[in-house]
Amino acid sequence: MENSPELKVLIRRNAHLFWYTKDSEKENLPLPVVLEFFINYADKEAIKELFGIIGLKTAAAIFFEQINKSSRAANNYEALAKNYFTLYFQKYAA
Repeated sequence: MENSPELKVLIRRNAHLFWYTKDSEKENLPLPVVLEFFINYADKEAIKELFGIIGLKTAAAIFFEQINKSSRAANNYEALAKNYFTLYFQKYAA
């Protein structure tokens, strides 16, 4: 699925979060990757804007799917961010 124009603009404004990705590919990163990097590295205003674009329930569903996997993807979140957003999503996206 292609990212929305609003999400592409947000990714462009926060391109530094995706330092390992070619500039030409950043706007088309999968939503789970975008969410992970925003949660780990973006400031709170950028995270709030991301949630406004994709929806809090969508963000929570992706987050919980990622952390409940038994693969390496479950461990890509910083521990503090993982703990905070687990509680945040349980409270506000339930």
